[in-house]
Amino acid sequence: MFHSLACLLIGAASAALELHVAPNGLDSNPGTEAAPLATLTRARDVLREARATGGLPADGAIVWVQDGDYAFTQSLSLSAEDSGTAEGPIVYRADHNGGALLHGGRVLPAAHFAAVTDPAVRARIPREAQAPVRQIDLRAEGMTDFGVFPEAFEGAPPLPELFYNNQRMALAGWPNEGWAEIDAVVESGPAPWRNHVSDKLGVFRYAGDRPANWKDPASVYVEGYWCFDWSCETVRVQAIDPVKREITLAKQHVYGIGSGNPAPRRFRAVNLLEELDLAGEYYLDRGAGLLYFWPPGPLEGARVILSQLGDPIVDLKDASHLALRGFTFDSTVGAALRMSGGEGNILLGCTIRNTGLEGANISGGKNHTVQSCDIYDTGTGGLHMNGGDRKTLTPSGHRIENNHIYQVSRRMRTHAYNLHIEGVGVQVLHNLIHDAPHQAIGAGGNDHLFDLNEIHHVGMASDDSGAFYMGRNPSDRGTVLRHNYWHHLGSTMAHGSCAIYFDDGDGGQTVYGNVFYKAAGGSFGAVFNHGGHGNIVTNNIFIQCSRAMGAAPWSPAMWQEWLDGDLWKRRLREEVDITKPPFTERYADLEGFYDSAKRLRLNHAERNIAYQCGSFSAGNWNMKDCISLTLDPGFVDVEAGNFALRDDAAILKELPGWTPIPFDQMGLYLDEFRTSLPQRPQE
Repeated sequence: MFHSLACLLIGAASAALELHVAPNGLDSNPGTEAAPLATLTRARDVLREARATGGLPADGAIVWVQDGDYAFTQSLSLSAEDSGTAEGPIVYRADHNGGALLHGGRVLPAAHFAAVTDPAVRARIPREAQAPVRQIDLRAEGMTDFGVFPEAFEGAPPLPELFYNNQRMALAGWPNEGWAEIDAVVESGPAPWRNHVSDKLGVFRYAGDRPANWKDPASVYVEGYWCFDWSCETVRVQAIDPVKREITLAKQHVYGIGSGNPAPRRFRAVNLLEELDLAGEYYLDRGAGLLYFWPPGPLEGARVILSQLGDPIVDLKDASHLALRGFTFDSTVGAALRMSGGEGNILLGCTIRNTGLEGANISGGKNHTVQSCDIYDTGTGGLHMNGGDRKTLTPSGHRIENNHIYQVSRRMRTHAYNLHIEGVGVQVLHNLIHDAPHQAIGAGGNDHLFDLNEIHHVGMASDDSGAFYMGRNPSDRGTVLRHNYWHHLGSTMAHGSCAIYFDDGDGGQTVYGNVFYKAAGGSFGAVFNHGGHGNIVTNNIFIQCSRAMGAAPWSPAMWQEWLDGDLWKRRLREEVDITKPPFTERYADLEGFYDSAKRLRLNHAERNIAYQCGSFSAGNWNMKDCISLTLDPGFVDVEAGNFALRDDAAILKELPGWTPIPFDQMGLYLDEFRTSLPQRPQE
C-alpha cells in the first residue's frame, strides 16, 4: 500500500553517492562509514560541494545517520540548491528506524544537579518536596535565553521546557490534576457576547485557601476556560486577596469571565515554586537562571534535556525531491520541521514528539508526502499542510497517509488541531487521529479527500466542537469525507459536540460511507451544520449517537446579512470569485448563490442507517431512504466493535443502492515502519 514515491526511496538507487554521519564523527572527516561526519549540516555542505564539482551522481545521494543524539543549535536549512530529482532524490535516513534522535535542546548532566540549600527557596517549596527537589544553574551551563511569558496568550509562547527520558515534565502548578472551579464572578470585565461594556479587569472568587500560599502573585499565571469551553486563555495574575479569596487578572479576557457555556468555569494556576509538590514537576526562575526539578526517577543515566531551539530543527525552503526517513525529532521550543515550496518531498517513517509548538508545517509546493509517521505530545498542533491554488482550483497533490497523530495541544488547549489542512486537493488516507482536548481536524479550501481514517476521543475537554471542523467560508467546497470511523467523541459536559462540524454557512461537502459510534453529544448530532446548506450525507451508519444529523438553519435575514458582510465579500469575491469559472464550472450548486436568501436552503441525506440513536435528524435536512431502528441491523460483531454489515443483513433489502462500507480497512496498516497496530479502544 506504499505510495510510489516511498517505494522509490526505500530502494534508493545503488549508484547514489553515500555519506555517513555519527555522533562520534568529525566534520573534518570524508564522510565514509569508517570516517563519518559529525553533523547533518556538514553532510549537506559536502553534497553542495559535490554538486558544484560535478560529483553528484544522477541517481542522487543517501546520507546515512547512525543511532544516537544530535543536538541542533540552529536549523538544518535545505534550499533549492540541495534538491534532488525525481529519478535521483537526496535521502537523509537513519541507519535504524527511530535510532537517530534530532533534538533542539541542551542535555543537563546528572552531576550538575544539586540539593536546594537556600533557606528562602526551601521555605517556598512544599515540605514533602524539599528533599527530592534538585536545582541546576542554567547560566553555568551556557544558557541565557529562558523565554518570556506574555501578559496573556491563547496559543503557546516559545519557552524552554524540560524533558526526562523522552517525557514532557510539568511546569509546577495547581491543581495537579484537572481544574479548579470559579466560585463566583466578581467582575467579568468586557463581555461583548452579551453586550456588556467595561473598562475593569476581571476578578473572580475561588474556594479554599490554596492561593494564600503563593508568595509572588505577579509571577503566577492562570489558565482558564473563562467564558466559553471552546476558548482557553492564560492570563497573568495582578493580585490575590486571600481574605476575600479573590484573584484579579492583569489583562482583560477577550470574552470576559462568566458562563457563555453551561458547564462551570474552570481554571488552573501555573509557574509556581510553591506548587512544586509532585514528581515530574519543575519550576524555572528566569531571573536567577535556576531550574528546580523533582525528577520522577534517578538522574544518573537519565536523558534530561531543556529545550532551546526556537526555529525548526529541519527547515526546507523551495527544496525538491528530498526525503527524511526514519528519524526521531524531539525536545525543541518550536516546531520539528518546516517545509515551504518545492516539489516531491517526503517525510517517511519519522517520529515527531515533545515539541513546544506544532509538529510539522508544510506550506505550498506540490506533491509532498507525509507517510507512516508518529506525531504526538506536541505543544500546539500536530501536522499543518496546505498547497494548491484556490483561485484556479489547481490541486496540491499532497498526501498524508498511515500516520498516527495523537496527544496534541499540550500547551494550547483549543484550536490546535492534530491535523490542519488548507488549499486544494490534499489526500488524507489511513491515519489514526485521537486524544485531543478540542477539535482534531481543521480544514479549509477545496476538493480534499479524507478516506479510511479512524478518529476517536476528541473534544474531551471542550464544548461546541467537532472532531472535524470546517466553516465560515462557503467558497470552501468539494471536500469528501469517505469511509472513516468516528467514535467516542465529545465530553460529558458538552451541550453540543459532534464528529463533523460544518459551521457558519459551510456547504458543498460530501459525507459518504462513514461509521459513527458514540460520536455526538448534547443537541448537535454526529454530523452537524450551522447555517449552511448543500451538504450531502449518504450511505453512512450512526450508532448510539444522541442524534445522527443536526442542523441550526439561519433565517433569510441572517443569511443575507452574511452575504452582505465584509467577511464573505472578501472570501467569496476577492480571495476567490465564486461567480466566475473555475468555481461556477466545478460547483454547479453555486449558481444563484447570491440570491439564496430568497429560497429554501437544504442539506441532503440519503440511504443512512441510525441504530439506537436518540433521534435521526433536526434542522434543514431533506431526508430520503433513511432508516432508524433499535434492533441490530446485521452487524458482524457488535460486542467486538465490528460495525461492518454482514452480506446477508436484512436491512440491506430496504436500502437499494447501498454500497458496502470497508470497515476493516479503516485506520492504520502495517508496513516496514509500523510493525504493530494499537488496539482499538471500546470505550
